[in-house]
Amino acid sequence: MAAYVLAIDQGTTGTTVLVLDRKLSVRAKVNAEYPQHFPRPGWVEHDLEEIWGSTTAMIRRALSRAGIRGKDVAAVGITNQRETVALWDRSRGRPVHRAIVWQDRRTSDACARLKAEGREGFVRERTGLVLDPYFSGTKLGWLLENVKGAAARAEKGELAFGTIDTFLTYRLTGGAAHVTDPSNASRTLLMNLRTLAWDPELLGLFHVPAAVLPTIRMSSEVYGTTRGVKVLPDGIPVAGIAGDQQAALFGQACFSPGEAKCTYGTGAFILENTGVEPVFSNRGLLTTVAWSLPGEVAYALEGSSFIAGAAVQWLRDGLGIIGKAAEVEALARSVPDTGGVVFVPALTGLGAPHWRPEARGLVTGIDRGTTAAHLARATLEGIALQIHDLAAAMQADSGKIFPVFKVDGGATGNDLLMQLQADLLGVPVERPRMVETTALGAAFLAGLAVGFWQSRDQIRQAWKKDRRFVPRMAAAERERLLKRWHEAVAKA
Repeated sequence: MAAYVLAIDQGTTGTTVLVLDRKLSVRAKVNAEYPQHFPRPGWVEHDLEEIWGSTTAMIRRALSRAGIRGKDVAAVGITNQRETVALWDRSRGRPVHRAIVWQDRRTSDACARLKAEGREGFVRERTGLVLDPYFSGTKLGWLLENVKGAAARAEKGELAFGTIDTFLTYRLTGGAAHVTDPSNASRTLLMNLRTLAWDPELLGLFHVPAAVLPTIRMSSEVYGTTRGVKVLPDGIPVAGIAGDQQAALFGQACFSPGEAKCTYGTGAFILENTGVEPVFSNRGLLTTVAWSLPGEVAYALEGSSFIAGAAVQWLRDGLGIIGKAAEVEALARSVPDTGGVVFVPALTGLGAPHWRPEARGLVTGIDRGTTAAHLARATLEGIALQIHDLAAAMQADSGKIFPVFKVDGGATGNDLLMQLQADLLGVPVERPRMVETTALGAAFLAGLAVGFWQSRDQIRQAWKKDRRFVPRMAAAERERLLKRWHEAVAKA
């Protein structure tokens, strides 16, 4: 009998695959980065074949590391970078263009035109989102307009659109399943937040033909089975899909309204479970679908910071002041403070609560005494300050104060960053033993669909705390840092 669930976490900079057993123990975890493509300033693309290659390579490696065979897998779950747009030939499964990544800003002018036409209120009411190039709708419109023949082929049903979950499911099932779930569809600007269906008026606004769209299914059900995948046998159910942030909310066992988490990855994202009804923000936050299960839909408020771990990657790859991302903590700890340096990591614009796609990164307060260590510490401080702004807006919208701040994602291994976060929020920060809660959420959604696990109580019981970071900063110091930060943000 199959005794494991395999989770694919296809992220912005790399692909992670986990193998979990019935006790929710990780039997194998593997990861590989893949290339980012920057054809022009503000443009970010991924090669879909490179994504698929990294996925199959990590599946093979995970099975080997776990010491199991493909037939031992009961189900496959998928979680993914969300708003990234893929477009491919339906008959051959081959991309017609590189994927346009969620960080890409090429459609800023298109969003500005729609805002000038007074369309943002309508879009926000239908989708819970704002008009920003972050989301998929204008990206798909750009592809249909700029790839030769794409618009006509899409109208004929010859092309297939999807976010990365859709593309991976399509490939895993040999083209049999062209599907997505509401957590991903709710990020496209094309789905009605209340009906959980593609909205004809939104499709018309963004010039998207219905024939190109996937079918919206629940977050936990069998969409199809593997077929023609070299690293897995045919017949394994592909049974769980959720966008990465919603999967992390599920993996953090935030099943009740008012429970929240923050995931630190390439970007950083706070989600709060708001229950069975959508809650709309007055402070620039997003309303989104958390998940859809049999007989249940859960909504969430979300705050998005586009750059978190990517800022550390910039220190490594762009400036060369560290050799590995993990070195940033020791470098930052080598100085007691930033020496007056403030870094606003708006390297791809500012997300919530500001929504300024034109903003760019800013470093202030440099003098002759500034060192690489000061910039490293300012980078960590800038990440934590962005999260403070999101948390403050979310608590004001929901009317609830976080008694504790749950965190996950790779960057939470940085103890200095977590302490800074606790200091700036003024509440304890709790890190779980298993920080790969995104993949855990995807695995659990898949396992529930095939009866591998029976209830969410099992995941709540499996959640264990690794460390609690208690605030140590004086209130006056916190207010001084926040004042200096908001002055810098206004200039970015």
